[in-house]
Amino acid sequence: MKATVFLGGGRITGALLAGLRLSGYKRPLIVHDRNLDKLRVLRREFRVELASDLRSAVEQAEMLIVAVRPSSVADLLDGVARCGAGALPRVAVSLAAGIPLKKLRFQLGSPVRWARAMPSPVSRVGRGLTAVAFDGECSKADRKRVREFFERVGLALQIPESRFDAFTASYSSSHGYHALATLARAAQRAGLDRETALTAAAHALADGILYWRESGLELSELLHEAVTPGGIAAATVAAMDKSGYEKAVTRGLRAGMRQARANARR
Repeated sequence: MKATVFLGGGRITGALLAGLRLSGYKRPLIVHDRNLDKLRVLRREFRVELASDLRSAVEQAEMLIVAVRPSSVADLLDGVARCGAGALPRVAVSLAAGIPLKKLRFQLGSPVRWARAMPSPVSRVGRGLTAVAFDGECSKADRKRVREFFERVGLALQIPESRFDAFTASYSSSHGYHALATLARAAQRAGLDRETALTAAAHALADGILYWRESGLELSELLHEAVTPGGIAAATVAAMDKSGYEKAVTRGLRAGMRQARANARR
């Protein structure tokens, strides 16, 4: 039986493997990486097969997932191309931020149908979010297969490739961790001990967002409910906005998008 083959055994591969195993995914999973220590850890934790040789990995692939740094994609695909057109799978998925489909198509040619995917590390616990975009050559069956694969580890959204950089800069769980750390530090400076500060900040972010997800209410309604005119929350939010909160977030997203575009030029 042909397998789903990961080229690259880094953190996002580990997160996806954990989520797939949690979901009961039964198809064969193979990982290729030049770092044998990484491979041994993945085999021990997720019962995957290992391929130390690139050609053997490619030849076993029904779906090939390119999970290396953007700067490593070109060299890796040169190696894949040398395996020969007969060894190439029908579908390949790139997880490399910023590398456009046209570059991926150019390196492996017409036998391969390409998709791009941007999965979250939160896939590890089955609560991930993955954006997917497809080459025009992908059939409906190919698209369905890729979407269903990532739906194993959370929600999958199909979006135009032109919006991929904006999604990549916006969706990262780092936003939540950064906001949690920042709010908790501010609470400590305001007088709370560290544990209480983290508990309060986590409730403000995680439980508040969970309420939004489950209530079906609009954000404007929830803000109206939580921010009473003349109250503490109203004063807090107004001061944060006056200090440039929205501007800082906007500048951060733009910086992330510039980095994605820089990756594409490499």
